[in-house]
Amino acid sequence: MISNTTETAQSLRLEASPDSCFWGYFDSGSAPALTVEAGTVIEIEAVTHHSGDAPDLLMDDGIRAIWDGIAPEARTPGVHVMTGPIEIAGAEPGDALVVEILDMWPRLAFGSNCAAHWGRLYDDFAKERITIYELDDPPLRLEGVGYAGFPATAHPLFGFDFTERELYDLPGVVSTPDPEVREAFSRTVSVPVRPHLGVMGVAPPGIERVSSVPPGVFGGNVDNWRFGPGAVIRYPVFHPGAMFFVGDPHFGQGDGELCGTAIEASLDVRLRLSIEPGLAPEAPLLEHGGLVYTHGFGANLDDAMLHAARQTVDLLTDRFGLTKDEAYSIASVAVDIGITQVVDGTVGCHAAIDPSMFG
Repeated sequence: MISNTTETAQSLRLEASPDSCFWGYFDSGSAPALTVEAGTVIEIEAVTHHSGDAPDLLMDDGIRAIWDGIAPEARTPGVHVMTGPIEIAGAEPGDALVVEILDMWPRLAFGSNCAAHWGRLYDDFAKERITIYELDDPPLRLEGVGYAGFPATAHPLFGFDFTERELYDLPGVVSTPDPEVREAFSRTVSVPVRPHLGVMGVAPPGIERVSSVPPGVFGGNVDNWRFGPGAVIRYPVFHPGAMFFVGDPHFGQGDGELCGTAIEASLDVRLRLSIEPGLAPEAPLLEHGGLVYTHGFGANLDDAMLHAARQTVDLLTDRFGLTKDEAYSIASVAVDIGITQVVDGTVGCHAAIDPSMFG
């Protein structure tokens, strides 16, 4: 949509608006918000679906326009606000879409964490609670651009029990700001800031509309905090043009995402989109911090771990020339398998491989 796209001196920019965002689903039939050539650098606005947890802090005019412009009945069957899709000219099924995350910066200095009914310890607490975080040493705000960068830490500012509804089961629900119920955090805590996109990927296989909540081989709601600046992610392409999207921006998250969410916060991302013909991975393949990560998904952690582990053996065999027996041994003695998230219905594991082992 030309009205939501602007040129900068360095790259193209796709702004988040009711015309360039979709809410709660992935659909290979969605019309592209933007079509680009492979190798293009794009700045994209990503908006958190938790902006309503503290609208006085997490909303600006542009975010309010999305809430006003996308009807509640269109926010289904999932929950996330996505910007896109972006069509990459020439991308074909069987190719790899290569996403290089070059930079990120916060749109606003605040984010929200929701201890939700889908969190792993909800039965222990029997309630839902919102905690609002603020970036430490708020970064310089540039006119017309937003905040220029991220500080190293954030701190919990206040919390309150969610009472706007019986359950947090309405995408985009807005909690009325009430100073009387906002409770200051009990002590000073410095939380590491790990800006990243919780949701990112390509149009999934098939032609049916897919919920934004469960992750899959197409990417989607992977919720790996390493999908931030400096990361390179390869996705398998299932449809012509790949149809790439971003959403669910986070200030920080731990492996597991235990209570249900990360620090959900709107941000902007600058990235490069490229194509590797005929080299589609089985599932998102990440390079971050000198390591290579496979990703596995399943109905339980055992299935997710097996999915990630089998991809690891294949990667050690195909990329580094090991036999299957050799790869199986190296996977056991030198590969770290971790839990990505346990709260998205379909859970995730990742396996970290250090290529320096092979010189």
